[in-house]
Amino acid sequence: MDTALLADLIALSETLNFSRAAEKRNITQPAFGRRIRALEEWSGLPLVDRSTHRLKITPGGKIVLAAAADVLNRLEKAKHELDQAKTASGTLTFAATHALSFTFFPGWFQSLGPSASALPIRMLSDNMRECERMMSEGSAQFLLCHYHPESEIRLQRNEYRHLELASDQLLPVSARTGDGKPLFALPGSESEPVPHIAFDESSGMGRILAAALPERAGRLHLKHVLTSHLAMVLKALALEGKGIAWIPGSIANSELGEGGNLTVAGSDEWVIGVKIVLIRPKARMSELAERFWAAVESSAVQSKPRGG
Repeated sequence: MDTALLADLIALSETLNFSRAAEKRNITQPAFGRRIRALEEWSGLPLVDRSTHRLKITPGGKIVLAAAADVLNRLEKAKHELDQAKTASGTLTFAATHALSFTFFPGWFQSLGPSASALPIRMLSDNMRECERMMSEGSAQFLLCHYHPESEIRLQRNEYRHLELASDQLLPVSARTGDGKPLFALPGSESEPVPHIAFDESSGMGRILAAALPERAGRLHLKHVLTSHLAMVLKALALEGKGIAWIPGSIANSELGEGGNLTVAGSDEWVIGVKIVLIRPKARMSELAERFWAAVESSAVQSKPRGG
């Protein structure tokens, strides 16, 4: 059955007039009348009561009308979802933690060359927990995040693969004193624990610190004073002298150099090495996404030092 006939019946139910309904459907009145009769033949009973001065929709017509509204709504929804799927197949969608979406992604993506820079992309920036949710629900094709082997990424390991893009460090930083020394320094003591501005549990870097610090924590004495999932917030609070914060070097470096207001607050034993990784599903993605992944793999291989 032509679904346009269902739209004809809906138009007739709204106007209760063949002439106005035909005009609304942009066809001639005789053609409109034939279409309504064709729908009645398909239904096996009259849908319109023509015996009175004012048209009425019959009980059978009301049944078909309810079905018509449901069918057309479902078809419209399906068309919308198909359009979204078509758009998604022509777009690269990234979920990225806040820190990397601002500091790492723009330069890295540009470094892939003009062909990559011209690709249509969509960036979804959030905390690690939300990024994992977006990946597991299929809302994003790629996840850009920090990685440490002792910290769990909450995705089914056998369903995803990852590629190392770069190295980074989580640096314990503190505001400087007038003579350039850290306002707070590790490891602290039982009597004077170091105020700690911490990542909260929704943060990937918070998980990394929770996994990596305990084995070094025998001499580490911290007092939690503030939490946030945003590295930029931790950096700002450290600059204000609120305590020590472990933040990525990619964010801290601008304030660690000469003239900066932050300094590393301890020896190298408190520095945690991490990787920046790109994660994708093992299942085949769109042709565009697969081509992009192949280009990233090739770039990563070429950038590795020989013999390293």
